[in-house]
Amino acid sequence: MLRVLRRAADRRRQAHGDYGWLFSPYTGDEMVAIDCVTTGPDARQAELVSLAAVRLRGDRVLTSDSLDLRLARPASLSGDSICFHGLRGVDLVDGAGVDEALRQFLDFVGNRPLIGWALDADLAILNRYLRPRVGFDLPNACIDVAQAYHRQLRRSHPELDVRPRFEDVAERLGVPVMGRNTALGDAVTTALIHLRLSRSPLQVERFC
Repeated sequence: MLRVLRRAADRRRQAHGDYGWLFSPYTGDEMVAIDCVTTGPDARQAELVSLAAVRLRGDRVLTSDSLDLRLARPASLSGDSICFHGLRGVDLVDGAGVDEALRQFLDFVGNRPLIGWALDADLAILNRYLRPRVGFDLPNACIDVAQAYHRQLRRSHPELDVRPRFEDVAERLGVPVMGRNTALGDAVTTALIHLRLSRSPLQVERFC
């Protein structure tokens, strides 16, 4: 409920701003899988190390249309001096700020629905970076693939109590793990898991 109220307030404030279009309903046929690598599990304190996004269209993962952001932070620099490298395969000018990188991330993602594994954790850290700079949290519709997997499993096999782990789920669904613990690799794997869950129901023999 708090997220819904905050999004409504953000929409009103941004209605005539540069990012007002992000709050419009999406009418296309694409989604975006995202993933973050951070310095720790606590989104209130962890720093963003890398961030990736890859688009899905129908039953295809568009790996050629992806975003791969890496942050380098020399110890002598402050948090506001974090630099991104590897943006769409083209390095930002050395010393480019986080503001420009986040702007390009928003342009890439747009108002498409987002999917991710344990997505709330990624959204928490992204919104912690975004709100002080642009004045709002990501307003996109979201699908948490871990939660979707757990719900589907509980519906089809309520006698099972399987807590989803990324690698285990990929293996059970026959999905290749692409570059584990890299933001782009995990985003692509998450996209593939989402497509696999969308195509066919879970089979009980995979969990016995």
